[in-house]
Amino acid sequence: MLILKPNCECCDVDLKPDSLEARTCSFECTFCKDCAETRFDNICPNCGGELLRRPIRPARHLIKNPASKDRFVKAHAASADL
Repeated sequence: MLILKPNCECCDVDLKPDSLEARTCSFECTFCKDCAETRFDNICPNCGGELLRRPIRPARHLIKNPASKDRFVKAHAASADL
């Protein structure tokens, strides 16, 4: 089950569980659409995997399986700098 991280780990913008702006890789590294597209060319700077739109968890399932509240942020170089 996806963790549904609450923020972009690059710019720390909030990403709600129903956000269409959240991007994630197969390791669940999580970024906002802007960082994914403009900084990383939709390639995860941590693992090199493809960054895709994160699926939405239906609200009725968030009660039993809530999104994570743990925020994770670290410095990331832009893809041209990698």
